[in-house]
Amino acid sequence: MIQRAPAFVLSAIALSGALACGLAQAAEPVIGLITKTETNPFFVKMKEGATAEAKKLGAKVVSAAGKTDGDNAGQVTAMENLIAAGATTILITPSDAKAIVPAIKKARAKGVMVIALDSPTDPVDATDALFATDNYKAGELIGQYAKAALAGKKPVIAMLDLHPGHPVGAQRHNGFLKGFGLQANDAKSNELSRPAEVVCMADSFGDRAKGQTGMENCLQKNPDINLVYTINEPAAAGAYNALKAAGKDKGTIIVSVDGGCAGVADVGKGAIAATSQQYPLRMAALGVAAGVEHAKTGKKVSGYTDTGVTLIAAKAVPGVDSKDVKTGTDLCWGAK
Repeated sequence: MIQRAPAFVLSAIALSGALACGLAQAAEPVIGLITKTETNPFFVKMKEGATAEAKKLGAKVVSAAGKTDGDNAGQVTAMENLIAAGATTILITPSDAKAIVPAIKKARAKGVMVIALDSPTDPVDATDALFATDNYKAGELIGQYAKAALAGKKPVIAMLDLHPGHPVGAQRHNGFLKGFGLQANDAKSNELSRPAEVVCMADSFGDRAKGQTGMENCLQKNPDINLVYTINEPAAAGAYNALKAAGKDKGTIIVSVDGGCAGVADVGKGAIAATSQQYPLRMAALGVAAGVEHAKTGKKVSGYTDTGVTLIAAKAVPGVDSKDVKTGTDLCWGAK
């Protein structure tokens, strides 16, 4: 990730000028999919969902991705190339909710329908529509679970976040605090609340290695941490490694969001106590279906579509509705 590389990665076709012209004239609708990265399993599943739905409906998906989470320049370039390739709809998981807006405005001005998947833009109505998890609710669910699982113990909390200013990161963070019963900003705020019970916060960028480093630093600041919130399951896996190395894995609760197959397996192993499961395959399938409808009829979707969230836990706790690991495995990242 440190080496200089092209700002974006394109797959499915090479966007050369001649081929782009050919695509523009193709009978099948061309739908662009731009994710934050190409390797994160969440976005791999999203791409699978888009490709499968496109095959079923007779469309072509051209996918692109930033090199890292936060690579706005790569996403802007990808969007420009997709428009040149004849995409009539672009599905995007914005890395930078504000910085991507001017590029989206240009696309929409050219008649391209733009749908945000998973992550909203800032403002939300910069795109035609949003298909996503209710991330504030996802945070609330694991917050409620964590409070019950602590069973009256005083919380000493570390929070491994995404990165500053991102709506998804803020919604999950603040939702977790609200669910736990602590002071928290509402779902419209992109500012991270920090009540006294939170003794450490670190930006993990949703990355396993950065999650481990963040957890190590938090333990150095306060070795009495007994509850860890993580933005996603790769960050949770990193946190668990740090806790295990410090001999603190048995007495510390980790909660997370994603519900991928690997993350659910970690719930089964006891590395993660509970996770809020979301459904990227469904987000992508809905986006492609809307894109095909737009190409055929000119109709554009609008507003927010909640694609669902389910709390998955190996051990049920009183007063909190959850599903078991088997259910989580059966559903992991698929259509709900």
